[in-house]
Amino acid sequence: MITLITITITIIIFTVNHSPVTGVSTLKSGDQLNFTSHLISPSNNFTLSFFTIPATNYTYLGIWYTDDEQLRKVWVANPSTPIESNSSSHVLQIDPNTGKLVLTQTETEAAIENINISDNLSGFSPNLTANLEDDGNFVLKNEIDDQIVWQSFDHPTNVLLPGMKLGSDVQSAKNWTLTSWLSDENPRDGAYTLSWETNGEDDQRLMVRFRGEPYWTSGELKDQMFEFMDLNNLLLSRYNLRYVYNNDDKYFSYESVGNVHPMWILRPHGRIVDGNDRVISSTDLCYGYDLGNGCVASSDVVMCRSERDKFVPLSGDFASEGTVKLVDDNSSLSIGDCMVQCWNDCGCLGFVNVGNGTGCIRWTGAKSVGNFSVDSQGNAESKFVLVSSNPSKGNDAKILIWAPVVAGICLLLFCFGLLWYLKNRKNKLEERQKRVDRRFLELMASGSFRDSGDVERDDRKGSDTIVFNFYAIVTATNGFSDENKLGRGGFGPVYKGKLSDGREIAIKRLSRTSGQGLVEFKNELILIAKLQHTNLVRVLGCCIHGEEKMLIYEYMPNKSLDFFLFDESRKELLDWPKRWNIIEGIAQGLLYLHKYSRMRVIHRDLKASNVLLDESMNPKISDFGMARIFKQDETEATTKRVVGTYGYMSPEYAMEGTFSEKSDVFSFGVLILEIVSGRRNSSFSHFDKTTNLVRYAWELWQQGDALQLQDPTLGDSCVIHQLRRTIHVALLCVQENAGDRPVMSDVISMLINDTIPLPAPKQSAFFFGRTVSKSTSIERKSNDCSVNQMSVTEMEAR
Repeated sequence: MITLITITITIIIFTVNHSPVTGVSTLKSGDQLNFTSHLISPSNNFTLSFFTIPATNYTYLGIWYTDDEQLRKVWVANPSTPIESNSSSHVLQIDPNTGKLVLTQTETEAAIENINISDNLSGFSPNLTANLEDDGNFVLKNEIDDQIVWQSFDHPTNVLLPGMKLGSDVQSAKNWTLTSWLSDENPRDGAYTLSWETNGEDDQRLMVRFRGEPYWTSGELKDQMFEFMDLNNLLLSRYNLRYVYNNDDKYFSYESVGNVHPMWILRPHGRIVDGNDRVISSTDLCYGYDLGNGCVASSDVVMCRSERDKFVPLSGDFASEGTVKLVDDNSSLSIGDCMVQCWNDCGCLGFVNVGNGTGCIRWTGAKSVGNFSVDSQGNAESKFVLVSSNPSKGNDAKILIWAPVVAGICLLLFCFGLLWYLKNRKNKLEERQKRVDRRFLELMASGSFRDSGDVERDDRKGSDTIVFNFYAIVTATNGFSDENKLGRGGFGPVYKGKLSDGREIAIKRLSRTSGQGLVEFKNELILIAKLQHTNLVRVLGCCIHGEEKMLIYEYMPNKSLDFFLFDESRKELLDWPKRWNIIEGIAQGLLYLHKYSRMRVIHRDLKASNVLLDESMNPKISDFGMARIFKQDETEATTKRVVGTYGYMSPEYAMEGTFSEKSDVFSFGVLILEIVSGRRNSSFSHFDKTTNLVRYAWELWQQGDALQLQDPTLGDSCVIHQLRRTIHVALLCVQENAGDRPVMSDVISMLINDTIPLPAPKQSAFFFGRTVSKSTSIERKSNDCSVNQMSVTEMEAR
């Protein structure tokens, strides 16, 4: 009798501790959820259970809205580790040894396989419970202190529910990202991810990536609206968007207002839709072009494709003759992979998935009329067909038929478009400016820049190039007051400033009306951040605020070389040792640019006003707005837009647009003659019938009177043999033929080594050396170059 009671009690205990769970929201230690049971959230909002996909014959554990007729899954456990559908012995339980949530396959009471769902935990606690909550979050927590040890919201799949986060938690190193399904019938990780990406507090956006590369962006989130979303009005009325940006958290989330089954779904082809299948992202497919719809431009442009080419879903079939059907049944290929394969294949006409939703079928052949027959009834399988912007000759008849209709429509659209253009021109200009600003902000967020101590955002460790706070710059310059104004150039005004830590800086402020300063700004920002040399001016950083764009330099208390050199009283402060030191320093800076920097750089605008002097009168080359980067195997380049300053330009550059290292050598030779004589190159235009300083120096050299070029204010400080050798080197630098000029390494050797014999200089370029007839093929405007020592810039590809 006692034995019978003992057996009965044992059976009851075993049944209670291992009974299947159904219709409750909590899974306790000892409970099991099997293929015929389920968890339901307290308010019956969500259901958690096993489900099988017939197309793949695999079973998964998932969560869905209880009353969703489509049974769309909002979360799937281990999407890349499915369960064989015939393995119905799998159960969900809390592992008694580790405290993890596991799928355990049991057979005759023996566990033969465990599939982990939750993360590695510190250890088992008998008080752990797994709860399906009303917001769709599946939570493993300790009932004693209510501490969450794992939750499904930290492991999102392809759906973002209200209250879920996209972004990151710095302290816990969590990163919340959606990943598309491989296909509509396969929950495995697909090709697309959706993340929340920040370039500072003022630039936060959703980003869809394809295989890790930027694919589509929502644009900045401002005033509850995204820049490139179709449903902005819907977002305003149906969703409350929220983002957090601080030192600990940077994430995006939303709340639903009156939606049925609210959720954002990242579909297998990269589109974002809501629970009512309304498209949130503004495009179906992106092709690597920035068309103003959020698609991100790619660096790998397929030359045989056009910005207007696209794939259109059409019901029909490709012709059997003239086309080839290619089948790739790789089960890891998504619809996005198929699109990329077809786009990159110049002979591809269209594509579709294999029947199971993965793999690719492509059709290749010659583009011609009749290679695809449209099924007007829609009974044939839909395929993505390439629609080209360049119709073949076979379509001429159709074009003629439609031409009058299209012309009438175009005329009508033109009238409306003209009115719209006049009304919205200002908005378009502002939008264009915002796009330029975003490119600069992306540059600054790339890792080469960090915030200064005078900013409101976090301090990212990187190089010494800093993004300054606009209001800190305003304070440093006393509101850009006139007493802090150092001067003005083609770029805009330059101000002196003093930061809160006492550092003195120089601020070059881009003039809002400058048509050339924008290119200078970007060029100099990219170049100078990568160049470091004692004879190059140091750019500390930049500042972008609305239309304001500024470069922040180290402050040079002695201003520029021309401030001293061409002033009758101040030039006396430049004795020969100082001038010699300046010449050698400029040469060392040029040698670094041409040979020893991480990139070969041609300055193209070397002149006295672009040489700054520090407190010890050491020279520093500045203003890289017109500089050009050369490849390692590139010796010269040609441009149709000549930029620079007349008087310092080499003849081949001024007349033919050809420039190289020898162009900078020519400018350096002119600068040497100015330093030696204390006179501008252009100051001789009305004296002794000579054209400029270069010709005057050449005539003195021919007469054996080169030392007459000496600035009288040098007095006895001059070393005669050094002065004569310096003039000799300068004349070698300004020779008319670029091939005769020395490179900068030879120039330095000839200057500092008296034992090196110097060749006799050939004729210098007096009138820039060439006749106009030799350069008639070069397109130049009359104002492409400056005659008043101001630099002129034209936009050109680099």
